[in-house]
Amino acid sequence: MDSSDRYVGRILDNRYEILELIGSGGMALVYRARCHRLNRMVAIKILKEDLAGDEEFRRRFHTESQAVAMLSHPNIVAVYDVSRSDNIEYIVMELIEGITLKQYINKKGLLNWKEALHFATQVTKALNHAHSRGIIHRDIKPHNIMILKDGSVKVADFGIARLLSVQNTLTQEALGSVHYISPEQAKGGHVDARSDIYSLGVVMYEMLTSRLPFVGESAVSIAIQHISAIPLMPRDINPDIPVGLEDITMHAMEPDINLRFTTAGEMQMDLEEFRKNPSIVFNYAMSDQYDKQQTDAQDIDETRSGAKSPSARPEITAPRREAPAARTERAQATRDAVSHDKASRDFAARKKAFNKPEMTGDEYRTVKTRASNTSALVGVFSVIVFIVIVVVFMWNFFLKEIFNPPNRELITIPTFINRRYEDVVNNPAYQDLYVFIVDRYEYSAGYAEGVIIQQNPTAERQQSPPISGKINVTLVVSNGAEPPNIMPNLVGRHFSYARIELESLAMDLRIEFDVPVFSEMDRGLVVETIPAANEPLTRGTTILIIYSAGPESRSETVPDMVGHSMESLEEAFLALDLIPSFQLLESNEPAGTVLIIQKVNQKVEVPATILVYVSTGPPVATEPPESPGPTTETPDTSVEPADPTPDPSPSPAETAPETPPPSAEPTETTDEPTDPDTFHDTPPPNGDTGDDQ
Repeated sequence: MDSSDRYVGRILDNRYEILELIGSGGMALVYRARCHRLNRMVAIKILKEDLAGDEEFRRRFHTESQAVAMLSHPNIVAVYDVSRSDNIEYIVMELIEGITLKQYINKKGLLNWKEALHFATQVTKALNHAHSRGIIHRDIKPHNIMILKDGSVKVADFGIARLLSVQNTLTQEALGSVHYISPEQAKGGHVDARSDIYSLGVVMYEMLTSRLPFVGESAVSIAIQHISAIPLMPRDINPDIPVGLEDITMHAMEPDINLRFTTAGEMQMDLEEFRKNPSIVFNYAMSDQYDKQQTDAQDIDETRSGAKSPSARPEITAPRREAPAARTERAQATRDAVSHDKASRDFAARKKAFNKPEMTGDEYRTVKTRASNTSALVGVFSVIVFIVIVVVFMWNFFLKEIFNPPNRELITIPTFINRRYEDVVNNPAYQDLYVFIVDRYEYSAGYAEGVIIQQNPTAERQQSPPISGKINVTLVVSNGAEPPNIMPNLVGRHFSYARIELESLAMDLRIEFDVPVFSEMDRGLVVETIPAANEPLTRGTTILIIYSAGPESRSETVPDMVGHSMESLEEAFLALDLIPSFQLLESNEPAGTVLIIQKVNQKVEVPATILVYVSTGPPVATEPPESPGPTTETPDTSVEPADPTPDPSPSPAETAPETPPPSAEPTETTDEPTDPDTFHDTPPPNGDTGDDQ
């Protein structure tokens, strides 16, 4: 058994039971686990021991993971929890049942461009959501894109690349990621949202062509190609790719970061435009690297002759995002510039041709006749071409319908609702008539998983097929009944943790906080939830959280029990939530007698500790001196002998302590609760906990 299996069978935080190892990466091990509190399967990513021993890395690990945990999007793998248990740093994530996009590409090879469009659109939605919250992925690649059984996509490992960038020890992992890094990443420069867009462009390139744009023997050689090389155009590899989709892919892979898509939302908009109109062509601004690819031969000659240096190339600039009108104007300006350049070259050629010795009269007449005949032929040919174009145009758009009415029959759209999606798209009778596009997947209690619940055009509608011959049908497919959820047990947890855990359920729950109640529990801990733990939850349910304001304060009068026994005082004090703190004091009172009570007859907030002085009893009597023994001498009886026995009881002045008795107001040592005004964890009235955690 591998040593990594030492985690299998352990229970982290008395909640997550690790079942099996399902993956391993450069920084963590991934396990399948069961959450016993919510009774669901989760994935746990455990930080490797060599990284967990680095204090700075652990801090960044928690910071990045907590930021990613705030992301909530259907195309992003959810992070449920970030914690530490028995020196194990781990993240609890959504468990994905599916395969990576890399595995899918390796299995299927060349993807249909519609599949590539479907996957890329979902990834742009995930990136747009993360970028809007200031989180950059930094490692977009097919290995981090999960494909679920229903065809939806989830992006994993947000924030992990930032952690890995702290270390410079990656070799195998770097070789896997360098195929997708942006030029600015390869240079070690500033990274922003546009770097993720470049990586997504490389992923689209791989999906459309089944090959990577750059390959090499080492990570360094591949990184250099990202900086300076230009890949083959996707349509040169796969001519079936629509021009518009190739435009989007290469614009995302634009080496000049300022000419690339500015945001993932921008790229998503163009993907949607292409989906609606696959024949669309985008006029994006191109950097000089792509321009250089088109004039490569000329540049080589000029470089060899020394007529042109790289520094002499004109800098091409363009706005990051242009409106359609601006794109048209810029395209027209480009065409005008090309025409002007061509005219200049023609003029130079004519000048060179005519810069010869003067022609004879016969030569001049021959050239003039030949030029006249050529001009006449060109004019006639131009007129004929123009007439043909006009006739074809008129026929296709006007005359054809008049003289040759179409005999195409109207097609009645069948009912696809309540039929399995797989059966419909694989039906040979439909493949020549319809193009099926899945608009979205929805949970539905009335339809089984994979069954169509909506269609557009609607059933029984009659429609003639377009010129392409196929009718686009947009479908909504069921994900089946929404998985049941139960209310987690939040009693005893802090209210801020309760809010995060409820939001992680992604059920659009309305979370409200009631007025805090006095309780024996610490302040901020949940006392009760409505609905209670283990009750079923439905989407949109309102959750009421009742949390503790701490124990209720009350006052009691310290009873005057001077002269009573220590036992009776203790019994009376404890009944009033007063805690006696006994101090011994020597006195003539019997041992155990109460002498002094702190704050006697005063009101104090309970529970409170009260100082009580108790007698140790009278002092021990001094032994009298021994009488002298008998002697042979006769005592003098003329003097009256003194009393040989001293007074066994010393005077009060002799038994009094040398120091005065303690003051009746000794220093107070209480264990009173903190002032409620200092409690900063109470949520505001609107239920938002803010940033007090």
